[in-house]
Amino acid sequence: MFVIGFKGDTRQLLQVSETSAGWFNFSSSIMVGKYVGQLFGSLGVVMRRCMFNVLSVGPIPNHLAFIMDGNRRYAKKRNLEFGAGHKAGFLSLISILKYCYELGVKYVTVFAFGTDNFNRRPEEVQMLMDLMLEKIEGLLEQESILYQYGVRVLFIGNLKLLKEPVRVGMEKAMKATANNTRSVLLVCVSYSSQAELKHAIRESCKDKSHVVEALNSVDKAYGSTVTKESEECEKISSVFSHDRTQDFCQDELDESGAHKASSVCNNLTVGISNGVIKDDEKIKGECCIVKMVDIKKKMYMAVAPDPDVLIRSSGETRLSNFLLWQTTNCSLYAPASLWPEMGLWEIVWATIIYQRNYFYFERKKKQL
Repeated sequence: MFVIGFKGDTRQLLQVSETSAGWFNFSSSIMVGKYVGQLFGSLGVVMRRCMFNVLSVGPIPNHLAFIMDGNRRYAKKRNLEFGAGHKAGFLSLISILKYCYELGVKYVTVFAFGTDNFNRRPEEVQMLMDLMLEKIEGLLEQESILYQYGVRVLFIGNLKLLKEPVRVGMEKAMKATANNTRSVLLVCVSYSSQAELKHAIRESCKDKSHVVEALNSVDKAYGSTVTKESEECEKISSVFSHDRTQDFCQDELDESGAHKASSVCNNLTVGISNGVIKDDEKIKGECCIVKMVDIKKKMYMAVAPDPDVLIRSSGETRLSNFLLWQTTNCSLYAPASLWPEMGLWEIVWATIIYQRNYFYFERKKKQL
């Protein structure tokens, strides 16, 4: 620093020099901090992969289900503004999905919004719907986690109860990710397990009534009628006829009841004409029986295998009307962490719990 020719300004120049030096040190600190952060970030990735490699020596869960509990308590605990807890919860969801897919979990189900949540304050429900729509649009970007890990998104529940913009956004997301086959993300929205069971029973009874109607038409051609079984099926079906629950993706996976009825009718017609079927009354009665396998096929969650571990954050041990049918043979894990606080260690512990109980649940499944 040259000071010759500046009368009385030496102190000013020294101050400028000190300011410049301070700014240089500040900039250097930022650069060093950035590189240190990148170093520790890379080290964390390596350690996580090593940990997952160790876990993969044992069985890895094929399906993890999450009840995302504690968003509002998280915001209240930290004196955050309205809705901030749910936004933090979404960031936690992205991290959880990344860990699951890196570990090798193929199916992840999250309980995003239950039918009981419609009873909350209208402004809170609207905020949740707006946030959901915003995050769906963000996930459809090419650089999002969905395309990074080849994730197909399915929204499970009665979408007809949702407002049109949200419903259209969900349908758009399902269509955009339909060709992704590496992993599956199932988001339960406007969902309750009781409504799912009602829907499955009603649809199963409808299918059976179609079959019996077809059999009656066959009987008329051979001089006999069967109406009792049909009346019983129609009576059972009418119990659920006023339920609003609808299946929005099952039609893509199953044939229609009418088509099944036609197939059964054709087979029985061939059998009767060939003299193979003697006791057709017994067969018609069996056709009218709704079996567990019929109900399971009509479940919303029929698109995925049953969960291996159900995880509920915030330490609560209630199922809250979520996957009551599907969690008969799975481990339950309730870490104390609120949902926005969930991270890598919760996934690691869930995997360890699954591996510890693996052979027990395998034996239980074989007994069914």
